[in-house]
This record gives sequence, C-alpha cells and structure tokens, in this order.
Amino acid sequence: MDDVSAILLAVLVGGVLAGLLRLPPLLGFLAAGFVLAPLGVQAPPELSSVADLGVTVLLFGVGLKVDLRSLVRREVWLTSSVHALVSTGVTAGLLGLLAVLGVALAADGGPRAWLLIGFALSFSSTVFVVKVLEERGATQTLTGRLAIGVLVVQDLLAVVFLAVAEGTVPSPWALLLVLLVPAAPLLRGVLARLGHDELLPLYGIVLALVPGYALFSALGVKGDLGALLLGVLLAGQPRSAELARSLFGIKDLLLVAFFVSIGLAGLPTGAELLVAGVLLLALPVQGLAFVVLFYLARLRRRTAVFTATALTNFSEFGLIVVVALPDDLLDPGWATPLAAAVAASFVLPSLVGDRPDRLVVALRRWLPDRPDHRLHPDDRPLDLGDAQAVVLGMGRVGSAAHRRLAGEYGLRVIGIEADPDRVARLQAEGVHLIEGDATDPRLWEELELHHVELVLLAMPAHDNNLATLTRLRAHGFGGTVAAVTQFDDDQAEILDGGADIGLQLYEGAGAELADRAVARRTTG
Repeated sequence: MDDVSAILLAVLVGGVLAGLLRLPPLLGFLAAGFVLAPLGVQAPPELSSVADLGVTVLLFGVGLKVDLRSLVRREVWLTSSVHALVSTGVTAGLLGLLAVLGVALAADGGPRAWLLIGFALSFSSTVFVVKVLEERGATQTLTGRLAIGVLVVQDLLAVVFLAVAEGTVPSPWALLLVLLVPAAPLLRGVLARLGHDELLPLYGIVLALVPGYALFSALGVKGDLGALLLGVLLAGQPRSAELARSLFGIKDLLLVAFFVSIGLAGLPTGAELLVAGVLLLALPVQGLAFVVLFYLARLRRRTAVFTATALTNFSEFGLIVVVALPDDLLDPGWATPLAAAVAASFVLPSLVGDRPDRLVVALRRWLPDRPDHRLHPDDRPLDLGDAQAVVLGMGRVGSAAHRRLAGEYGLRVIGIEADPDRVARLQAEGVHLIEGDATDPRLWEELELHHVELVLLAMPAHDNNLATLTRLRAHGFGGTVAAVTQFDDDQAEILDGGADIGLQLYEGAGAELADRAVARRTTG
C-alpha cells in the first residue's frame, strides 16, 4: 500500500474510532499520524499544501464572522495582551527550570530561546478553537465572540513578532493594502449577485487565496492574516453567513491534512517527551490566567470559564516559529518536542470535556457571583417578562415558528438568540426577542418559567437542543417542549430525552409545502 492510501485509510479509521469514543474526530486524525510515523509512512509534499489551504480557508471563514467592534473592547485586547505576557513568563520559567536540571536542549538555548518559545506558546490554536466552537454551536455566542476576538488579536501580535524576530519588514508596497478597504463594497456587491451553486464557495476560496494569502505574502505580510482580513471585509454582508456555510465541508476536509501532518512529524525521544511534558504544565496556568482576566473584565464566572477552556491549548504557530526563525536565534531541535506539546494540548482539553460546568462550580469559592448591576452589560441575566412561549434559536425555523405562534395562535412569544446582529435585525422588524445563550445552565436557574407554557428548541446544533432540554426538565419545567431536528436519529434521541414533540426539518418542510399548495388550490 502506498503512503497516500495508508494515510487516507488511517485517518478514516482514526476519525471513526474517535467518534465511537465520543471524542472529536480531529483527535483520531492526530492519532493516525502518530501511528503511521513509526511505520515509515512519509507525508507526501502535497499534504503540506492541502493543510495550508485548509488553514487559510478556515481563517477566511473566521473573518466572515468577526465584528470589528469587538476587537476594541477591553475584555478582548487587554485580556489578550496581559495573557501573552503572563504565559510567556510562565513558560520561560519552566524552561529555565529544565536548564537548571541539566536538560541539554533548554540549557543550550539560554533565556532568549526560553522567551521565544514562551511567546510562541502563549497563543491559542485558531484551527482547534474554531472547531471546538463550531461543535458547540457557539461561534455567535458571547463566548464565541470573545474567543474569536482574542484569536484575531493574537494573529496580529504574531505578524509583528515574526517580522521583528526574522529581522524583516513588510514591503513598502504593503501600504497599498489599505486600498482593499474602499474595494470592499465591490467585493460585497459581487457576493450579493452570485447564485447558490458552486460559484459561491469558489468565490470564497479565490478571495482567501489570491487577494488574501498570495497578495499579502508577496508584500511581506503574513498570508493567513490576509485571508482573515478578506473575510472581515465581507462580514456583515447579508450573504456572508451563507458563504461561510458553503465553505464548511470543504474546510473541514482540508483540515484533516493539517492534523494528520502534525502526527506524521514523528514521535519524540524520551528527552524530547520530557520537555514536551514540562511545557504542558503551562497549560493549566494559561487557562487559569484567561479565567481570571475575563472575570476581572466583569464577565460571569461561567462565561470566563467556558471562553478560557476553549482557548486553553497551544497554537500551531509554535511550530511555525521553529521553522521561520534563524538557527542562531532558536535551535531547530525544538521542532519535535513542540510538535508533541501542541498535539497533546489538543488532546487534553477534549478528554476533560467540552462543557466544563464542574469547573464553574469548583471556582465559585474563589470567583464569587456578582450582583447583576456589576456584571458586563452583555452578560447579565435575561428577563422573559410574561411570555407564554419561548423560542430558542431565531434562525429561519425559529423565526417562522415565532411568527406563527404570535400571529396565528395569539400567544405572548419571546425569542432567545445568541447572534447580536440577528437580534438587532429582527428587533428592527418588530420581533420580540432578546440576546442570550440558551446553553448556559445558569439561565434556567434564574429564569421565571411558571408562566411559560411552551418552549421550542430551534438551535442549529442538536447537542445544544438536547442539553437545553435536559436542563429544562431537571429544573422542573412541566410545560410542552418541542424540538426541530435535521436527522431521524436526532429526532429519536430528542424524544427519548423528554421532548413532547420532535419534528424532522425536511418532513416539516414537506408538510408545510403541501398545506400551502392545497390552500392555494382551494382559494385559487
């Protein structure tokens, strides 16, 4: 069997096994690489290109969801900056301890190398964080917006760092990149006129790779940052969300190459494993630093913990530093232990779990609850008023259900939606809804539900609907719960979990289409 066939088979088996163990598939892809490396399987040159393409498309997709206003908020830029300093110091201190203990790699590098490694590992992995947020269905929640904002600031810091460390500066022509800003209306206009076929994802890939990655790289600026900024220029355009969805499957498939390539870098020696293990000791400190900084920004303990756990991992940027920096600044021998530390930093948070509610409870003594008036305005408890029905998730399905319940049945209905732009747009249309994260357990502890008769679960992520259903029933809600699902097995699971009504999305669309056709035939 040739190497390419072996890699394809291994990543498929690894992804399936990870799914059976209820772990993210990306861990299976990492494991596949680590298994194949000792067997002599070599990564083909094309694998690196595919991996780079996946990262570039991912960052373009992140940019499509970025709200520039969030980057200037104190809880984003100040948290990112202070955290980088704390994390760099902690990691450098751990490497200094290794040098004292006589570990050659650390001792030979000296304080300059320790600080370089510390700064490189102070960043969170954009690839991993966005994947975690997407799996939670949390990219548009307050947690998701904070995490993505931190990632963008870290990317900007990375550009400056590499430019200084390599002793290079962008080309003077890079100043012309500001012309992309007045060109944004043209790019957005083209997007508005595209159809819904293959031209839509093709347009996104071309923007990410040509005026994004290739143009920025040619002018001495980090290409991935260019892809991110091109996405930001399109953010907020009515079809930007559709463009992001069209790239979803392509991006996920390409990122398989990224994760398996980390594993194929090879297994470290015993000494290198020791270095990687010591580097991992910085992870809990990094996570706790994020929690404390977000909490000091007046965010609730749960918001601080959930955002911090998403960001607590090492970035693949640590590997880029080893390759990019001159040998007189950093020994190339750091590549293998850093690769092991980065891979392990993806595994450990996944083993802890993607909903760390226990940690929220455990930190109550040290980070007590604040009075509502002292909380960040975006993170205060919600008030349902006298609503009789609550719709969770105000996308197309939720919005249609809201209108039907209010207009045809005369119920007092309120919607809860995590996406602030969607909230603002629907409120402008006169829809009664509020911004909030329905996956927050504290939400159901604080809300008064005695007057609510019906809850409709219409969030896009099935796991979020299921978790919310469990919390509703656990807090004694005895009213009717209805949920929409995309697949038959999800419908069976939601009914088994305590929902009174489960509607498969396409079945409901078919029934509605038939009703409208008959009504038209009768009146026509």
